[in-house]
Amino acid sequence: MRKKQFRDNHSVPELLAPAGGPEPFNAALAAGADAIYCGLGNDFNARRGARNFTDETFAEACRAAHLVGARVYVTENVVIRTEEMPAALALVRRAWLLGADAFIIQDWGLLSEIQRLWPQIEVHVSTQANVHDARGTAWCRDLGVDRVTLSRELSVAEIERIAREGVELEGFGHGALCFCYSGVCMMSSLAGSRSANRGLCAQPCRLKYELVNQDGKRIAPVGWDRPLCPRDYCTFDDVERLAKAGLGSLKVEGRMKAPDYVHSVISAYRAQLDDLDAGRIPPKGSEDARRELLKRAFNRDFTNSYLDHRSDNDMMSYERSNNRGELVGKVIATRDLGSSKVKRGGRAGGRDRFRTITRAEVDIVLDRHVGKGDLLEVRPIADPTQFLTVHAQDDADAGATITCIASRPMEVGAPVRVIRSQAAMDAGARAAKGEDAPKRKVAVRVLARQGEPFCVELETLDGIIARAEGFVVEPARTKAVCEGDLVEHVGRMGQTPFDPVSFDVELDEGCGMGFSAVHKVRAAACELLVQKILGPSSASVRERDLASVPSVDELAAASSEKRGTCGIAIPGSRDASAEVCALVPSAAVARAAAEAGATRIYATADTLLADRDADWPEGVQVVPWLDEVCRECDHERLDPFVREGRACGVGNVSELALAVERGAAAEVRPCIPVHNESCLVELERAGAQGFWLSPELTLEEICALAPRSSVPVGLVVSGRTRAMTSEHCVLQAANRCIHECARCKLRQQKNSLRDQDGSLLPVRTDLQGRSRIYSAHPLDATPQATELLAAGVSRLMADCTLLDADEAAFAVQRVVRAVEAVRQGRRPAARAQGSVSGHLFAGIA
Repeated sequence: MRKKQFRDNHSVPELLAPAGGPEPFNAALAAGADAIYCGLGNDFNARRGARNFTDETFAEACRAAHLVGARVYVTENVVIRTEEMPAALALVRRAWLLGADAFIIQDWGLLSEIQRLWPQIEVHVSTQANVHDARGTAWCRDLGVDRVTLSRELSVAEIERIAREGVELEGFGHGALCFCYSGVCMMSSLAGSRSANRGLCAQPCRLKYELVNQDGKRIAPVGWDRPLCPRDYCTFDDVERLAKAGLGSLKVEGRMKAPDYVHSVISAYRAQLDDLDAGRIPPKGSEDARRELLKRAFNRDFTNSYLDHRSDNDMMSYERSNNRGELVGKVIATRDLGSSKVKRGGRAGGRDRFRTITRAEVDIVLDRHVGKGDLLEVRPIADPTQFLTVHAQDDADAGATITCIASRPMEVGAPVRVIRSQAAMDAGARAAKGEDAPKRKVAVRVLARQGEPFCVELETLDGIIARAEGFVVEPARTKAVCEGDLVEHVGRMGQTPFDPVSFDVELDEGCGMGFSAVHKVRAAACELLVQKILGPSSASVRERDLASVPSVDELAAASSEKRGTCGIAIPGSRDASAEVCALVPSAAVARAAAEAGATRIYATADTLLADRDADWPEGVQVVPWLDEVCRECDHERLDPFVREGRACGVGNVSELALAVERGAAAEVRPCIPVHNESCLVELERAGAQGFWLSPELTLEEICALAPRSSVPVGLVVSGRTRAMTSEHCVLQAANRCIHECARCKLRQQKNSLRDQDGSLLPVRTDLQGRSRIYSAHPLDATPQATELLAAGVSRLMADCTLLDADEAAFAVQRVVRAVEAVRQGRRPAARAQGSVSGHLFAGIA
């Protein structure tokens, strides 16, 4: 990426645009994107519901982007199954030959295989990989990645600290916010088979939930029905401080969005970044026009709270999850025009069918201008659910009163919003068709010396040069050409991808030439420049020394070889022994779990700190279960629990890196998803000394994967699965936050979210103000203990996080009895009533 320096050695970030298919791709290019990310095919990317690209359309898109100096990144930002690895790698190889510039990767196994096979390919770590701090970023840097995409939740100060690690950073700039930290969300998959880790998130966070206390009583204000629905992110006013912090790429979300959305948002940010690059104050009124582009594109209202290390209620859209557009006026009068009958299509029993329609006039006074054809939303204050939409009949300025035709009268005082700008739709449509295709700026040099070949030289702003020579220049027989003639005729590049911005003409006096010959040389120079630009990304160049795609057997052999070179033991046969483990919320529950038969106790850092002086069970190892989130502000609290020679559960690569540095025995938690052998080996090579497998694995996948580990493998077989971890406290939806978590009485209660089916999802908020939401139904995988132990799963955990001492003892005893049954050659007891088997028999899509 070509960096632009604006001052004090700071670089203007790359503007990274989304494209769910060819049309939004064209719109992004026309609007001035520096780079575009997209999916090739519909198998291995986090927006499998987008149109995405075929090989043919992707190759065309790469060509168009490269000609104007833009880059193309392919998203393979999902977890990969072992048997899928050859296909996922084949997609990488194919996309690389078609012109891709880089790949955005979540799965550590896929990343390691790409680097092993094709070190020349640029790889970026996805935000789905859950990297939040400098230590995790440095770990990625040392793997050899080219860019790290940071978590959305980070502040400007954190970005500035992380930037010192010397790896390019990509950060979230605009668009829809996930409520959960990316990469650790199980909400969608727990509700069905649509997993965010597989690119099919059903967006359950946008649905209605009631926040209720332990008595089932609603504790949120009336109308605050969407406690998991954030506003959209907007850093339009923050681009300079993000640039100064060292952000290398500003990402716009929206691979499911229409071309007009992409065109509007990228246009607004392009203008803002160009002003920053030029060191100029935006012209009067231009920033308002740019903000209008953003507000009249799809939005749920805007927030930038995370940039200032905040996550308060002002970042949430509790009342609605759909498009809010821009507020432009209010209803001042309305008139009922009555009803009439119109024919419906078809006939019933030989008779014409009719339907009744009503009509009304609605007078709207405008605070801001509207355009002809704009779609306006009118939403009554008394009952906002009874909104309707109308169209503006003509252009109208602020202060004007317009009359629109509606299907019924509307409440006086009802707010009116533009939710679709016709002008933006038209501009997006033109751009989507390629009608506003951008051109690459070139400097032109013309040499016309008598007795020498006529020469045209073209140079792009980033230094790519092409030179073409033609006829020998002779003295004029009639009229001599002048410099202006050559500027005019050489500058005719209308059908080419180039835009001449400067001319340097060296012309001998008295030269004559035919302009058709001049045009041929110019055309030859343009064609040579196209070849030079596209040459490095052409298949003929990239195919040289490019390794072929390995088979599953070849990948397994490579994994064994990697283990051997790293001194990792090759997996051998396993017996049916197992440790019964328990994750506990207190020392009292730990004692109950130990008495019930747990031989290994896990506890979070907050639990260990809160009960540091309590009586923990003797003779049982207590292992710190570190957080899924490890930001700079978390080090002081979490790092002391990582000790030489001691085990610890690590929830992200930052904690893994620290454990290896200190000589601790890191056990990888389920929130670092391991779905293939390559990932298993890569994390073992990096220092993992144990694995807790993902709850999104099927029993078949577990039984195939566990034997391939040379270190102990565990599985949570009992308890409520964590569905989400959010920086925003869910309990703020009660509208009574005191901003002191330690003193919050609401936090100390057993609160839940009640979904539209009446099921309760427990919510717990920690002392950092982060909330965790748990599955509506408890898991019971103890009936499968026979298969799990036979496969080499040697640690079975009862997650007692939400249980009291008696409940925990019962849960642990159930695991103990299942293990004992296997040892005695019996089948474990049937699944507990009211519990579920998770994804053991119904895999994620």
